[in-house]
Amino acid sequence: MNHLDLPKTRAVRANLAQEKTNPYKNQSQTLSYGVKEEEEEEDRRKGLLLLFQKLSISSQKAPMALVIACGESSPSHITLLRCLNRTLDSIKHNIARIFANILCCQANSDESSWTCRGKDLLPSTFEDFRKKWDENYHVSAQNWFSKKKNSRGKQNPHAVCNVLDAMLRDSLERLKTMREGISMANIGFLDCTLKANYTDCMAIIKVLCIDGKLGTAFWLRRKLIKKGIVPDVLTHNYLLNGLCKTGDLEKADWLIREMLENGPSPNCATYNTFIKGYCRLNEVDKALCLLSTMGNSGIRPNRITCNIIVHALCKKGLLENANKLLEDILDDDNDKTTSDLVISTTLMDGYVKNGNMVQALSLWHDMVQMNTQVDAVSYNVLIHGFCLSQHMDLAYGYLCEMIKRGILPSVFTFNIILSGLCKGGKLEEACYVHGLMSRMGVTPNQISYKILVRGLCSKGDVVRANEFLLHMQEKSVVPESLIWNTVIDCHGRYGDLTTAFSVKDQMLAFGVKPNVYTYNALIHAQVKGGNITRALSHKKEMLLSGLFPNVVTYNLLIGAACNLGDILFAVQLYREMLITGLDPDIITYTELIRGYCMIGNMKKAEELFENIQASGLPIDHVPFKVLVKQYCKIKEPDMAFGIYQKWLTRGN
Repeated sequence: MNHLDLPKTRAVRANLAQEKTNPYKNQSQTLSYGVKEEEEEEDRRKGLLLLFQKLSISSQKAPMALVIACGESSPSHITLLRCLNRTLDSIKHNIARIFANILCCQANSDESSWTCRGKDLLPSTFEDFRKKWDENYHVSAQNWFSKKKNSRGKQNPHAVCNVLDAMLRDSLERLKTMREGISMANIGFLDCTLKANYTDCMAIIKVLCIDGKLGTAFWLRRKLIKKGIVPDVLTHNYLLNGLCKTGDLEKADWLIREMLENGPSPNCATYNTFIKGYCRLNEVDKALCLLSTMGNSGIRPNRITCNIIVHALCKKGLLENANKLLEDILDDDNDKTTSDLVISTTLMDGYVKNGNMVQALSLWHDMVQMNTQVDAVSYNVLIHGFCLSQHMDLAYGYLCEMIKRGILPSVFTFNIILSGLCKGGKLEEACYVHGLMSRMGVTPNQISYKILVRGLCSKGDVVRANEFLLHMQEKSVVPESLIWNTVIDCHGRYGDLTTAFSVKDQMLAFGVKPNVYTYNALIHAQVKGGNITRALSHKKEMLLSGLFPNVVTYNLLIGAACNLGDILFAVQLYREMLITGLDPDIITYTELIRGYCMIGNMKKAEELFENIQASGLPIDHVPFKVLVKQYCKIKEPDMAFGIYQKWLTRGN
């Protein structure tokens, strides 16, 4: 703003130049003013100097204020506007004071009174500002002053005020334009920043939900909502899916209600996620109720919704309801073939698991008549049904049909056939199918070997089971602990303790740590051999390894103590079992009853038997048989008949 008195400065310089050219021209006029005029001239020069200094300070403070405003933590565009307003107010305030000082001067002052005694009195900031000033203002202001002099060579103070006012208005307009430009640029930058931050926040919430950190995800959602940013429906679906996976359906219900009230509106995927959460907890009734609410909200269920409901109904054995629901919902012809294949396969799997192969085959023939492109999953479901019903010839038939259609059997297909053969005792045939897998380029997995090893061990063919164990090692397939435990248990049941411990050493060599079931197999082998001392040493070794005995471990040891007639040690193990927090089962009580019967303490056996019945623990025929046999042995048929009567009436 230092340019406001530029015409005066030029007039001062013109007078100085004139005095240098002709110093005696105005000498008499200068001497006539006297001392008072010189003092007034000095005051005016000080006023101009003060104006230059104040404007220089204002011009230096404004950029600094802008820099500080841009670095504040408050919203940038608001701070920037506030700072610009303060700067403009300061400039207007300083200009008004200077104008007052100028206008208070005498109107009849001569041009020579505006002269400065030296150019060095002007501040450097004013000189810099003057160099940047527009030449249009220079020329127009100088010409105007040259035309507005009165007959006595004096300037009109009103004219000076008008010129300065016009120049001030134009400067303020320029500042206003600059402020608006900066504000619009800042707003555009903030808009881009908000868009970027919104996308980043949504991505962070999704990652947190996938990682299971729902507390942090909901905290970030609350922060965004407080700032007026509402996450989209996809982000809410991620939050809902995380809640359903953790089983927190009450909070999931609250989230959907909040979406209905405040937005965004739930879509079909939202309801599908919630319905799947109810079905995962086997609450099909609530899932069906939610399905009805979904329809009332104007959201039409899609094929995924139907598939979720049908799968849940089939899991509960409600196949007729699933079939009816299939007929009611499947009325959309879009992508009918693929959608019908998925839902029909799900329904067919439900029929197979319930043993209703007639309905499963009827549904299969309907799919074939509709020219539905069946896949390997559909064939696997049908083959599984035939294997469960031990119709292996039909299973082979559909396996051949599958290959003729160009659908290659997967490892799951062969595992289904291997399981059916092993359950049917056809171990030779199962071994042949295993070899066929390798010839067809299908690599057996852990489940394949597990099925074969368990099948062979169940039939006592531990030699061939060891061969498959070695075959896995040759193929660089590390057997699971279950396979090792099965082989160890098989050797122990047949009294080959040396080989059982050798297999355990191999297990450790392959980096597979023994678990509770491994030690139970070894304890069972020792108990079977009558060596309870070694069995107890395995229990101690288990504790040193950081493993805790389970109910099976104590049942084996209690049974071994009872077989030796040491009922006191058996009771001690029973109490230790209770102290460790384990709940005895029917096998535990049966072993204790047998121990009391062996030492002839029928009173304790009867008391324990009554406690079993009063506890509501599921009871089988073994305790009754033990008591009846003992009463018959001691020749008390009446007591044996009474126990037999209780056995007959136990279900009433």
